[in-house]
Amino acid sequence: MLKRLLIVLVCTSLLATMIPTQVMAKPQVSARNAILIEQSTGRVLYEKAANDKHLIASITKIMTAILAVESGKLDDTVTVSRNAAYTEGSSIYLKEGDKMKLRDLVYGLMLRSGNDAAVAIAEYVGGSVGGFTYLMNDKAAWLGMNNSQFDNPHGLDSKTHYSTAYDMALLMRYAMKNDIFKEITGSTSYKAENRKYAWGNKNKLLTRYYDYSTGGKTGYTRAAGRTLVSTAEKDGMELIVVTLDAPDDWKDHMRLFEWGFDNYEMTKVQNKGMETFKIKGTDETESGFFNKDIVVPLTKDERDQLQIQTYFKKEQNNQTVNDVIGKKVFKLDNELVAEASIYRESEQENEEKNQTFVSDMLQIFQQLVGVGNPNG
Repeated sequence: MLKRLLIVLVCTSLLATMIPTQVMAKPQVSARNAILIEQSTGRVLYEKAANDKHLIASITKIMTAILAVESGKLDDTVTVSRNAAYTEGSSIYLKEGDKMKLRDLVYGLMLRSGNDAAVAIAEYVGGSVGGFTYLMNDKAAWLGMNNSQFDNPHGLDSKTHYSTAYDMALLMRYAMKNDIFKEITGSTSYKAENRKYAWGNKNKLLTRYYDYSTGGKTGYTRAAGRTLVSTAEKDGMELIVVTLDAPDDWKDHMRLFEWGFDNYEMTKVQNKGMETFKIKGTDETESGFFNKDIVVPLTKDERDQLQIQTYFKKEQNNQTVNDVIGKKVFKLDNELVAEASIYRESEQENEEKNQTFVSDMLQIFQQLVGVGNPNG
């Protein structure tokens, strides 16, 4: 009986080692380069050759659009030049001398991918196409798009016009923080003031294929292949996908979105408010204030594996409410996922202290001068 029990235990142990652990299999995509990131944190959830430089075609127009929006001139009227009207490639059929609001041109740029609109925007906002490309590259450098270079506002092929999946995700993440841009890219159709018909959006994820789609930009040239940037939101999570040279880009994006939504959940790792910490190796404590909740996308396994470390600066004189006295960092496999600054105290607590101080001083003053003293 004992021998039989031992055999059963050994077999059970062997079977346990043979059963594969649940692995979060990454989706297969047709794209040469691809990336999936979460909007609020910028955390990379999936990547495939995401830092390789490549032609990007019309997804270039995301940069053109956000610069136009940020110019503050959307209600200005633009006169279309001959240079803009005769730009090759996709078009909204502008004619030399046409007058159109800059806002309408941006919609034509994003929904119909008008190269003529791109040049008209560039000439008006930047003074010239050359001046506008300077603004594009300046913005790219500011955003940390370190493997990108722009030399036109529309994305027609050029050896000196390129980007990466990662850099374009950075750009889209930045652009989607702008409410006007977000409204434009998320529009299924738009009718300009001087057009008799509405423009339909070429982004089929938004108009036909994917219920959670919130925007994006398509692109194609023979040399670049199909390029696509798209966004989606589900259950409070906003995701961005970029694919370059992807023959089956619609399905690539839907696969990546569904994989992200199925496996990750926005998880609060730090609450806003005061917190007291015990200083390691001592009996001392330190208190600090977090000015916002910290929420990051995590898998179920990652929630248990999250490494949390807290650091405090050495005590300094004359610290004020806005002084950062430390930080809390959140890591997975020693890779930074998020961090939160720790402040001396909240603005509210500081204001309450000031009010208490003023009240105490007023009471002392009244006692000294005898105000309110019934025996005076």
